[in-house]
Amino acid sequence: MTIVTAPPSQETPPPVLREHQRLTSGHLPTWSPWGILIASGVLTALIFGVLAMADGSEFSIAGWAVVTALAYLVFITLISSVVEGRRKGVDRLVTGVVTVAFGIAMVPLVSVAWTVLVNGIAGLSAEFFSSSMRNVVGEGGGALHAIVGTLLITLAAAVISIPIGIFTAIYLVEYGAGKRLAQGITFLVDVMTGIPSIVAGLFAYALFALFLGPGIRMGIMGSIALSVLMIPVVVRSSEEMLRLVPNELREAAYALGVPKWLTISKVVLPTSIAGITTGVMLSISRVIGETAPLLLTAGVATSMNYNLFEGRMMTLPVFAYTQYMYAGIPVQAYHDRAWAAALVLIVIVMVLNLIARLVAKIFSPKLGR
Repeated sequence: MTIVTAPPSQETPPPVLREHQRLTSGHLPTWSPWGILIASGVLTALIFGVLAMADGSEFSIAGWAVVTALAYLVFITLISSVVEGRRKGVDRLVTGVVTVAFGIAMVPLVSVAWTVLVNGIAGLSAEFFSSSMRNVVGEGGGALHAIVGTLLITLAAAVISIPIGIFTAIYLVEYGAGKRLAQGITFLVDVMTGIPSIVAGLFAYALFALFLGPGIRMGIMGSIALSVLMIPVVVRSSEEMLRLVPNELREAAYALGVPKWLTISKVVLPTSIAGITTGVMLSISRVIGETAPLLLTAGVATSMNYNLFEGRMMTLPVFAYTQYMYAGIPVQAYHDRAWAAALVLIVIVMVLNLIARLVAKIFSPKLGR
């Protein structure tokens, strides 16, 4: 007897309708956040304008910005919750909070950059980059001696700090895992990261005063003080970058019979060179603007000095400080030189960071075939 079986039905079961499926009940247009932000700004501007006219006071831009941000968060959350659902409303609220926090963080950065740019351009001239302050009282003069001093002292500090910091990080990651010496070094590095810069200057001054007597001032003393501040930053950043290198790369090299030191130099360091370079540039940016330790160690000078091991040496941070705090007559000339020195210092930091990005891009390992 033959039994004929019917093929299984190809019909799909009807979809299950869920109640309160508000996540897909509606969607705000893409321009709605900007529209709500503009509407919030206009509404709060009207309120602040009316209050300012009633009290006879000035319009508070800072207060208007804060209230606008709060009003935007309230409106976008309520409107999104009604149209798109509660979950989407909460998502837009968190997104708005993050965006507002980013805007708040950018306010001082943009304000400082704009202030330095506007005030510093007035003091820039060909004479500013080609002459020093020797025998200059009042108008005229330049900061060439300060620019040269900053570059020489920072370069010497980098030459001292970068090898020590990278080699220390290599020991902590590759050789000192689980050892008490490595734990002690890590603890000391963490402590050094938080020491005030004036302490580093006092350390360098006391070190040289023991051998050369009190009152000594030299550029190399400033380099030593800055290296004390640079080394912990280089160690911590390089250590983190070395730890990100996969152990599989090391094990593959060991399996081929490559010695450990060669594995570190040919595999580990090239793989992490981009992050290490970034950390080094962060450390340089950290110390290039220090003033207190350089006042104690390198001192104040008005003439050119190319010798780190003899005589006082001026730097841009100290130059800006002395020009602004000890202004003569006319006062505006001294203030213009101070702002110009600050602007040049920021430009130097920007150029160094661009060079670091270029170096990291050139020497980082290529992933393509």
